[in-house]
Amino acid sequence: MISRRSLIALPLAAAAQEHPDGRPRVATPRATSGDPIEPDWKERLTVTVGPANADIVGVTERAVQAAVDSVARWGGGTVRLLPGAYRFRNAVYLASGIRMLGAGAETVITKEASVKSALAQDSDWYDQEITLANAAGFRVGDGVCLRAKNPHDNGNVVIKRTLVARTGNRFKLDRGLRENVWLMGTPTASTLFPLFSGENIQNIRIEGITFDGNKANNEELDGNYAGCIFLQDCARIHISGVTARNYRGDGISWQICHDLTVENCASVDNTGLGLHPGSGSQRPLIRNNRMAGNDQGLFFCWGVKWGLAERNVIENSRRYGISIGHRDTDNIIRDNDIRGSAEVGILFRKERGPAFNAHRNRVENNRIDGVTRDAGIGIDIQGQTGQVTIRGNTITERAAPAQRVGVRIGAEAGEIMLAANNISGFSTPVSDLRKKA
Repeated sequence: MISRRSLIALPLAAAAQEHPDGRPRVATPRATSGDPIEPDWKERLTVTVGPANADIVGVTERAVQAAVDSVARWGGGTVRLLPGAYRFRNAVYLASGIRMLGAGAETVITKEASVKSALAQDSDWYDQEITLANAAGFRVGDGVCLRAKNPHDNGNVVIKRTLVARTGNRFKLDRGLRENVWLMGTPTASTLFPLFSGENIQNIRIEGITFDGNKANNEELDGNYAGCIFLQDCARIHISGVTARNYRGDGISWQICHDLTVENCASVDNTGLGLHPGSGSQRPLIRNNRMAGNDQGLFFCWGVKWGLAERNVIENSRRYGISIGHRDTDNIIRDNDIRGSAEVGILFRKERGPAFNAHRNRVENNRIDGVTRDAGIGIDIQGQTGQVTIRGNTITERAAPAQRVGVRIGAEAGEIMLAANNISGFSTPVSDLRKKA
């Protein structure tokens, strides 16, 4: 017998199962060709890599790449890196649908020392080879970065490739150049690369791996091209339990990557940025991480929107704890501990005009403890930044006040709301340089 109560409950239950656009939600998915909605499989394909007792025995990028390619060939799964010391002469290029799983501090990937040579001959944009002046230290299979000055506008040319064949000092590349690399631009080749790299991939996880960039024996390669982990044009990436350390560049950098999560990670002692949500990245989630001893801890690049950075510890940054600027709008920065930044705890960068500034951001309930330079600033709002809320933050200076400022609002700034902040120990708690009406 159907009761009146059940008649009422049925349409309510059905409504709860509807997709926001009105279609029914998938309650009992089946694996269907080409459909990304699948059952929650309890076991997936796993290939192990390690120094012994593994499906693929080896501790180089070639062994790890073979595992990635194998798992990707069969539609995705897990590459498990067993405990061991891995040494890389090239990046491992990730694939969609892959989980890279290590054993935390017991799985350590170290970048081999870099070598560098000038080029001995011109190479045109359609060429797929280079000739080195001195090939000592270069091997087939190495990842290389070619750098030169563009002879037409003097701009920087940066090309990442792999050496795939050689005769003497002459090397074939895995792909054509697509840029002119001419001797008049003083071109060089260096064995520089990210340790993990992903381009145009989605639905991957990187968990429990320690990366060491061996910065004492490597040249610099900035975060627009590399890092311990570097991702470009990716989506739905989850990075957790990772340590990215000692890279001569960024710890973890992602460019035009959407819905990327970094949590419970450490990015320490890198010469560049700790975490670098790069240009155009939408909806990053940056939570429960530690960034220490980097040039800048967390750097919002251009057009990073709808992101959340919370419960992170950012300490001993050589310049800024957090930096946000060019069209980085509608983000939330809350409940972070920012300690011992040299110049500024949180910087809103000065941009080229009102439309380019970091508007509609919220900075709430953070603890900014100390800036080390005499003229340091807790929160510095530069340029024509507006519609920003600074609420409930504790901004403390424990050293002598010197010329330090708790919050500085620049002369061109727009609407800035300060509410319920606790500022102490600074020579000037709040400096508002805007002209009063």
